[in-house]
Amino acid sequence: MTAEQCRQHVEDACAAIILSGDPVTFDEVAARTGLGRATLYRNPDLRTIIEEHRTRGREAHTLSHLRTALEAIATTVRRHEEEIRRIRKSKS
Repeated sequence: MTAEQCRQHVEDACAAIILSGDPVTFDEVAARTGLGRATLYRNPDLRTIIEEHRTRGREAHTLSHLRTALEAIATTVRRHEEEIRRIRKSKS
């Protein structure tokens, strides 16, 4: 496998891990690529790829949680607004 093919293989594995919702780890990338963990740690290009994807994965995970929390808050606010309208209507 050429160096470029190896980098692409690691990129693809990292992308697949992120899509699955799992954290990007050297163990997981090693398992998916068949490369040794030591190779992934020692090769600066591969290590950089994995570390960048780890950061992106955490950011995506955080954004997903924020989006979910915001949707839950919006639902609660809508429900409260409906209750307030009902209460005001019943007092009229």
